[in-house]
Amino acid sequence: MGSAVRTQPTWAPAAPGRRPRGRASVAVASAPAARAVRCRAMERPPTVRTVTIPFADLKERDKDLGDEIEEGLGPHGLGIISIADLCGECIPHRDRIFSYLCAEILGPSLFARIASLPEDVKKQLEDPDSRYNFGWSHGKEKLESGKLDTFKGSFYANPVFNAPTTDDVLVSRYPSYCRPNIWPTDHLPELEIAFKALGKLMLEVGLMLAHHCDRYGLTSGLFTKNSMEIPCPDNAAGLYIRTRDNRVVKVEFDENQLAYQIGETTEILSRGYLCATPHCVQAPSSEDSSNVDRSTFALFMQPDWDEKLEFPSKIPYHQELIPPNGTLTFGEYSERLVNKYYQATP
Repeated sequence: MGSAVRTQPTWAPAAPGRRPRGRASVAVASAPAARAVRCRAMERPPTVRTVTIPFADLKERDKDLGDEIEEGLGPHGLGIISIADLCGECIPHRDRIFSYLCAEILGPSLFARIASLPEDVKKQLEDPDSRYNFGWSHGKEKLESGKLDTFKGSFYANPVFNAPTTDDVLVSRYPSYCRPNIWPTDHLPELEIAFKALGKLMLEVGLMLAHHCDRYGLTSGLFTKNSMEIPCPDNAAGLYIRTRDNRVVKVEFDENQLAYQIGETTEILSRGYLCATPHCVQAPSSEDSSNVDRSTFALFMQPDWDEKLEFPSKIPYHQELIPPNGTLTFGEYSERLVNKYYQATP
């Protein structure tokens, strides 16, 4: 399926926030602020279920969900919560339910076609000025070893604003967030409609949690082979999280649920009360996994680029990027991370 046919597992804390930017990946989606290190393959991995909140409870703003939030996202939690029962009846004015949108975008109808577009067409969808944070990206993100990650392909867009700002100064200052979307209008016009619909649905649900802290939304992985959806061929494949006591566990949530992870900026803003979730995705590696692709759709929700971040005295990552006074705007911090992990030129 195009050039993005396998996932290379990497560890990465999630990226958080308030201003949305949707990111769909043919293989695996990880934050642009990711610390990328190898995720060791595991036999018979320990498996845990996420803390789950029914959507009916979530939409009751006065309902006390403190225990669930504490258990899932607090200092002793996994840093991830899933939202269940996302049916069409639960979300007013939605004529496309969550499961349909996931199948529409992640399934062979769109994702395989993105990766299978001619190379010259995908080249036109690249945006090097944004560090490949808009449009098509393949082999541009650097692992911690310094090598380029060629095992995944991603398509990025803002599902809410086609152009987040018309201010040329901001576009030049924060190109990874302020540049306009790039859509394959001539080849896949239906992508923009489905992408925005799923991204906005995830944002709508995420904003119901936003009064607690910044969140990161994620759909479960979908596996395809020869452009046909199949069950996961390897029970060791999937999402892994490093727990607070430094154990690595495989995390599971149902395919009709949305999962929200804590990201680095949430840890900074909460002064460590809520902790980022080091995580990775392991690709299928069994005998039945040849030519199998894993697709997922991730929505990053982050603060405005001019939001000031005051870093705690102890932060477990990216110490070399933090100035002596311990203060950066979110945009400044993000650009430093993007420069660290992405190529600036083709």
